Amino acid sequence: MASTDRPRRGRRAFLKQLPGAVAAGLAAPALAEGGAPAQPAVASDPAAVTADMLGSAQQVSGLSLPPTELEQARPLVERNRANIALLRAVAVPSETEPAFSFRPSGGASGSGATIPAPAVDLPELTTPAPARPARLEELAFAPVTTLAALVRERRVSSVELTRMYLDRLKHHDPVLNCVVTLMESQALAEAESADREMAAGRYRGPLHGIPYGIKDLFATKGVPTTWGAQPYASQVFDYDATVVTRLREAGAVLMAKLSTGELAVGDLWFRARTRNPWNPEKGSSGSSAGPASAAAAGLVGFAVGTETGGSIISPAATCGVVGLRPTYGRVPRTGCMTLRWTLDKAGPITRSIADAALVLQALAGPDGHDDTVGSEPFSWNGSREVRGLRIGVVTGEFDGPPDDASAEERQAWPLRKAHLDAALAVYRKGGATFVPVSLPDLPAAAVYAILNAEAGAMFDELLRSGGINELIDKGTNGRANQLRAARFIPAVDYIRAQRVRRLLSGRMNALFDGIDAFLAPSSSTSVTMTNLTGHPAAVVPAGLVDGLPMALMVTGPLWREDLVLRIAGAFESATDWHERHPALG
Repeated sequence: MASTDRPRRGRRAFLKQLPGAVAAGLAAPALAEGGAPAQPAVASDPAAVTADMLGSAQQVSGLSLPPTELEQARPLVERNRANIALLRAVAVPSETEPAFSFRPSGGASGSGATIPAPAVDLPELTTPAPARPARLEELAFAPVTTLAALVRERRVSSVELTRMYLDRLKHHDPVLNCVVTLMESQALAEAESADREMAAGRYRGPLHGIPYGIKDLFATKGVPTTWGAQPYASQVFDYDATVVTRLREAGAVLMAKLSTGELAVGDLWFRARTRNPWNPEKGSSGSSAGPASAAAAGLVGFAVGTETGGSIISPAATCGVVGLRPTYGRVPRTGCMTLRWTLDKAGPITRSIADAALVLQALAGPDGHDDTVGSEPFSWNGSREVRGLRIGVVTGEFDGPPDDASAEERQAWPLRKAHLDAALAVYRKGGATFVPVSLPDLPAAAVYAILNAEAGAMFDELLRSGGINELIDKGTNGRANQLRAARFIPAVDYIRAQRVRRLLSGRMNALFDGIDAFLAPSSSTSVTMTNLTGHPAAVVPAGLVDGLPMALMVTGPLWREDLVLRIAGAFESATDWHERHPALG
């Protein structure tokens, strides 16, 4: 089953509420995490692309970019031509449809009340309430399951937790650069309301009274939503995204809009680069940079991010926390900046597997606006039993570093491999059966690159108005240049890329016919593939290399987050990597 591109009801109303230049900027092309595009190393056509050639080509689109910008775009245009050549070499059967479909949308309002998430049979995952600690800050790194038990038993109030986390956000943000907007007064008001409700006997569930932060792509009524980019630094919506609404309904307390890389790429945004709390001289990766950094540093109870090509998986792995990328269509994206219609997903970044399940429970299900969202129920019984499961192992990725690994990564590989081997030993001891698997032999990176056309279309006005020049990353692989290059992707080849994507989806689904899920390093090439096919994945801390976290990734069949959580949870239960935290000053 391939991902679908179906217009979301209410999307037009959503656009109408934005200024003209902003409305066109609801999406941007995703890169491989850390800012580098997932591109194959392919020699381009001998007839080199020139700036003069692009100057002529742009006239067809009615553009008038200056020669300097054409020269900036030229290397990526040439690279895209190489990707197109790869895609044209794929034999696509005539009956293969593109991996998207169009369906006319109705006239529902984009700012109206959302349909509540459907109830699911998720068992109580919180632990018995421990004693109140002598110092409240001792709870900074506690999982939601522990915080929820303390709040439920009223041994700690929501206001106390919120004040503690607000203090930590203010203290550590000058180093980590993970906060875009601190919502102190609103957070305290929400925490006071939560305490009053619980005192009156109304308990909304395990997220009630728990402080959290959200990636600054989600519309939040009356609060700036900047998308990490200077052109939108003063953008304010008059409604909430569905994710924000659902977490409020669950009783969670929103404390901060957390940083996203510029227009959802990498960890560099319009004020600064978000830092890794394990080593602030390093970036946090992205584009869910702030959510991962804040969760790892114990500045929030949990966080919510988004992923199009690794933007949950990569920063969560880099910062040593749990990241869950749900199945495409599991969580509504209404009110969230679109990156690519056919790829975007929203999901939790937390300090434990059970926490991720609790947050996903609150977020999942149709909202009446995002037509891509399915009604398949999410349920996990908390099991971490792997005995009898068939677990695939992408063997080539456990044997050596990636082909494009840096010298530093190659030097660190022996210790990284030792950690990965130790992870496999956990599952072997648990009674799982290993099945060697090979990933589909299709140019997924080329498909991914050509789908930049979606972002080019959504940021069309930003480019043509010149607002693109306000973006701060001026590099070849920066967002501005990605958008320039996207204008030179032929429509015919975009459609071909979607058809190749359909083939990829079929082969990935077939892979799961013989296994329950598969394991891979978090740097696996499967991250790009499964973002294209929509399969769920999670990363869990699995070691430290040169003082920095590394992670194990579990990928499962469509709609089977329960299996992903079960298998990742088995590793978490058998190790203590998730209990180790950065030593902050």
